[in-house]
Amino acid sequence: IHAYIMGEHGDSSFVSWENAYVGCKKMKDIMKDNNHPMSDLAEIHKDVVNAAYEIIEKKKATYYGIGVALTRLVKAILNDEQSILTVSTYLSGEYGHKDIYVGVPAIITSKGVREILELPLNEEDQAKFDNSCKIIKETIDGLNI
Repeated sequence: IHAYIMGEHGDSSFVSWENAYVGCKKMKDIMKDNNHPMSDLAEIHKDVVNAAYEIIEKKKATYYGIGVALTRLVKAILNDEQSILTVSTYLSGEYGHKDIYVGVPAIITSKGVREILELPLNEEDQAKFDNSCKIIKETIDGLNI
Protein backbone atom coordinates (compact mmCIF):
# COMPACT_ATOMS: atom_id res chain seq x y z
CA ILE A 1 0.00 0.00 0.00
CA HIS A 2 1.34 3.41 -0.93
CA ALA A 3 -0.47 6.27 0.78
CA TYR A 4 1.27 9.25 2.29
CA ILE A 5 0.02 11.45 5.12
CA MET A 6 1.02 14.97 4.16
CA GLY A 7 1.20 18.36 5.83
CA GLU A 8 1.86 19.24 9.43
CA HIS A 9 1.94 16.51 12.04
CA GLY A 10 -1.48 17.16 13.50
CA ASP A 11 -5.11 17.83 12.79
CA SER A 12 -4.57 19.42 9.37
CA SER A 13 -2.64 16.45 8.00
CA PHE A 14 -4.33 14.59 5.14
CA VAL A 15 -3.98 11.66 2.77
CA SER A 16 -4.08 12.37 -0.96
CA TRP A 17 -6.35 9.46 -1.87
CA GLU A 18 -5.90 10.41 -5.52
CA ASN A 19 -2.26 9.31 -5.12
CA ALA A 20 -2.85 6.24 -2.93
CA TYR A 21 -2.21 2.82 -4.47
CA VAL A 22 -2.41 -0.83 -3.56
CA GLY A 23 0.13 -2.41 -5.87
CA CYS A 24 -0.45 -0.58 -9.13
CA LYS A 25 -4.20 0.03 -8.65
CA LYS A 26 -5.57 3.30 -7.30
CA MET A 27 -7.18 3.04 -3.88
CA LYS A 28 -10.14 5.04 -5.22
CA ASP A 29 -10.74 2.39 -7.89
CA ILE A 30 -10.50 -0.42 -5.34
CA MET A 31 -13.06 1.32 -3.15
CA LYS A 32 -15.38 1.83 -6.14
CA ASP A 33 -14.96 -1.75 -7.40
CA ASN A 34 -15.88 -3.10 -3.95
CA ASN A 35 -18.82 -0.73 -3.43
CA HIS A 36 -17.19 1.11 -0.53
CA PRO A 37 -17.76 4.87 -0.26
CA MET A 38 -14.70 7.13 -0.09
CA SER A 39 -16.07 8.33 3.24
CA ASP A 40 -14.80 5.01 4.68
CA LEU A 41 -11.23 6.15 3.93
CA ALA A 42 -11.90 9.57 5.42
CA GLU A 43 -13.15 7.86 8.57
CA ILE A 44 -9.99 5.73 8.75
CA HIS A 45 -7.81 8.84 8.46
CA LYS A 46 -9.83 10.59 11.15
CA ASP A 47 -9.35 7.58 13.43
CA VAL A 48 -5.58 7.68 12.82
CA VAL A 49 -5.41 11.39 13.67
CA ASN A 50 -7.55 10.89 16.78
CA ALA A 51 -5.53 7.87 17.90
CA ALA A 52 -2.82 10.18 19.22
CA TYR A 53 -5.32 11.85 21.54
CA GLU A 54 -6.50 8.46 22.82
CA ILE A 55 -2.91 7.31 23.38
CA ILE A 56 -2.07 10.51 25.26
CA GLU A 57 -5.20 10.14 27.38
CA LYS A 58 -4.29 6.57 28.37
CA LYS A 59 -0.47 6.57 28.41
CA LYS A 60 0.19 10.32 28.84
CA ALA A 61 2.53 10.37 25.81
CA THR A 62 3.06 9.08 22.27
CA TYR A 63 6.75 8.29 22.58
CA TYR A 64 6.35 4.63 21.52
CA GLY A 65 4.88 5.69 18.17
CA ILE A 66 7.64 8.26 17.76
CA GLY A 67 10.20 5.57 18.58
CA VAL A 68 8.80 3.25 15.91
CA ALA A 69 8.84 6.03 13.31
CA LEU A 70 12.41 7.01 14.20
CA THR A 71 13.53 3.39 14.03
CA ARG A 72 12.09 3.12 10.50
CA LEU A 73 13.78 6.35 9.42
CA VAL A 74 17.17 5.42 10.91
CA LYS A 75 16.99 1.99 9.23
CA ALA A 76 16.33 3.66 5.87
CA ILE A 77 19.32 5.97 6.36
CA LEU A 78 21.79 3.39 7.70
CA ASN A 79 20.91 0.85 5.01
CA ASP A 80 20.81 3.46 2.24
CA GLU A 81 17.42 2.00 1.29
CA GLN A 82 16.30 4.66 -1.19
CA SER A 83 12.90 4.29 0.52
CA ILE A 84 9.99 6.63 0.02
CA LEU A 85 8.88 7.93 3.41
CA THR A 86 6.89 10.93 4.52
CA VAL A 87 9.26 13.26 6.34
CA SER A 88 9.14 16.88 7.33
CA THR A 89 11.57 18.45 4.91
CA TYR A 90 12.41 21.88 3.57
CA LEU A 91 10.42 23.04 0.57
CA SER A 92 11.93 25.45 -1.93
CA GLY A 93 9.01 25.77 -4.33
CA GLU A 94 7.62 22.23 -4.28
CA TYR A 95 3.84 22.11 -3.93
CA GLY A 96 3.83 25.90 -4.36
CA HIS A 97 5.56 26.56 -1.01
CA LYS A 98 8.96 27.91 0.00
CA ASP A 99 10.93 28.35 3.21
CA ILE A 100 8.95 25.83 5.24
CA TYR A 101 9.52 22.37 6.68
CA VAL A 102 6.43 20.19 6.17
CA GLY A 103 5.58 16.50 5.75
CA VAL A 104 5.88 15.28 2.16
CA PRO A 105 6.94 12.01 0.54
CA ALA A 106 10.67 11.93 -0.13
CA ILE A 107 13.34 9.43 -1.15
CA ILE A 108 15.54 8.75 1.90
CA THR A 109 19.15 7.66 1.44
CA SER A 110 22.26 7.43 3.60
CA LYS A 111 22.69 11.17 2.98
CA GLY A 112 19.14 12.09 4.02
CA VAL A 113 16.53 13.39 1.60
CA ARG A 114 17.67 12.68 -1.94
CA GLU A 115 14.54 13.94 -3.63
CA ILE A 116 11.14 15.31 -2.71
CA LEU A 117 8.40 13.52 -4.61
CA GLU A 118 5.91 16.09 -5.82
CA LEU A 119 2.62 14.26 -6.16
CA PRO A 120 0.04 15.77 -8.53
CA LEU A 121 -2.47 17.14 -6.01
CA ASN A 122 -6.03 17.82 -7.07
CA GLU A 123 -7.61 21.14 -6.10
CA GLU A 124 -9.05 19.79 -2.84
CA ASP A 125 -5.76 18.22 -1.73
CA GLN A 126 -3.78 21.34 -2.68
CA ALA A 127 -6.15 23.42 -0.53
CA LYS A 128 -5.61 21.01 2.39
CA PHE A 129 -1.84 21.22 1.93
CA ASP A 130 -1.96 25.03 1.72
CA ASN A 131 -4.00 25.15 4.93
CA SER A 132 -1.56 22.86 6.69
CA CYS A 133 1.37 25.07 5.66
CA LYS A 134 -0.55 28.14 6.84
CA ILE A 135 -1.01 26.54 10.28
CA ILE A 136 2.73 25.82 10.52
CA LYS A 137 3.63 29.39 9.54
CA GLU A 138 1.11 30.85 12.01
CA THR A 139 2.53 28.67 14.77
CA ILE A 140 6.10 29.77 13.97
CA ASP A 141 5.05 33.44 13.78
CA GLY A 142 3.37 33.09 17.19
CA LEU A 143 6.62 31.95 18.84
CA ASN A 144 8.05 35.51 18.92
CA ILE A 145 11.59 34.32 18.30
